[in-house]
Amino acid sequence: MSTQVVVVDDESRMGELLAKSLPKRGFETTWFTRAEDALEHLRDHDADVLLTDLKMPGMGGIETCRRALEIRADLPVIVVTAFGSLESAIEAIRAGAYDFVRKPFDIDDLCLTLERAAKHRELRGEVRRLRAAVTGTAAPDGIIGRSEAIREVHDLVDRVAATDASILVTGESGTGKELVARALWRRSQRAAAPFITVNCAALPEALLESELFGHKRGAFTDARTDREGLFLRARGGTIFLDEIAEMPLGTQPKLLRALQERRIRAVGSDVEVDTDVRIIAATHQDLDARVADGRFREDLFYRIDVVRIGLPPLRARGNDVLLLAQRFLEQFALTHRRAVERLSPGAAERLLAYSWPGNVRELANCMERSVALARFNEVAVEDLPERVRSAAARKPVVEAPGASDEVLPLAEIERRYVLAVLETVSGNKTEAARLLGLDRATLYRWLEKYAVLDTGAR
Repeated sequence: MSTQVVVVDDESRMGELLAKSLPKRGFETTWFTRAEDALEHLRDHDADVLLTDLKMPGMGGIETCRRALEIRADLPVIVVTAFGSLESAIEAIRAGAYDFVRKPFDIDDLCLTLERAAKHRELRGEVRRLRAAVTGTAAPDGIIGRSEAIREVHDLVDRVAATDASILVTGESGTGKELVARALWRRSQRAAAPFITVNCAALPEALLESELFGHKRGAFTDARTDREGLFLRARGGTIFLDEIAEMPLGTQPKLLRALQERRIRAVGSDVEVDTDVRIIAATHQDLDARVADGRFREDLFYRIDVVRIGLPPLRARGNDVLLLAQRFLEQFALTHRRAVERLSPGAAERLLAYSWPGNVRELANCMERSVALARFNEVAVEDLPERVRSAAARKPVVEAPGASDEVLPLAEIERRYVLAVLETVSGNKTEAARLLGLDRATLYRWLEKYAVLDTGAR
């Protein structure tokens, strides 16, 4: 389908030139000499790009831009001017214009700008569709997934968030422990108060104690003023103690006392102060083992481990990998302004096959790299890191009996990818088509081709 361009220019010579030249280059062009007529047209007809002159009798290009965006907020507007001053360009961008070009311009350069603008609009539309497609796969706090393991995490978070019970979140590095901690905070009665993170492994004992409980002037070298600790700054809120297993043994009894008595004493002070915070702790280590060998206090362990939420590694979450990959693809396509829309079947097969030792954090890194390197509108196998590209040879997604080391034909990879996406969205064909970047008719043809129409899909 050709790109729909609406042109507004009061000069007949320029308008006629564009009306004749642009269609020859694949742009369906509608030309108006009055901005008011163009705006009326936009109320009833869609367009991919609006190209408007800056200086015109009556309504000028800046006002036309503002009015057009009121009608169609996603419409890229390009302002053309013979008065190519910096001030005019800045004014156009402030009004919401996507870009500006100066007269005289090269028609081929203009076409490239139009193509970029149209692709930008298409990408934004795709992002909206993807967000709709993953509705129900993520809570408002961003914990994405449909796997049974993640459903259990959601259930546990829902059940304990409203309480004041101390929570211990466990799981390998990169599984999203802070994300879960923030979800607990947002769903709690403390959501209006601060959420403060402390990395217990990042500070030496003296600084960690001062960070948590504060200090008085002169308590130690460089303590030139009184300092309020996080227990007071977070009053009424939540403190997230990340890497709690690394907390120095000397600090642990002070934390235990703060939790037991809900009172603290700043370093160098004789005065105790009441506190009101909830503690959520996290670790990627075996805290039970550290208690057993004396590296973590048992009494503190029982104070923080009232409810434990264990996060599964990404390799145990099945097709959640594809949902997460699509979400990261969407995020980084916007961040880096790349018109990348989806994964190729081959790339999806590699993602599902890879073991993800770095978990969700590694997947995010992989997708940012892949979006940056993608040459087309989809992430291809060659855009993935080498360690992920080679994963299929080690671990096929669905092994054929007796042929676990075979190289799969492309058609078989596509078939498995389609089935995986359908499973991910619980058989919803509309959502599957959106994730695959297809319309429903094309998806049905694929399903017929691969003889998988009987999926219970809707």
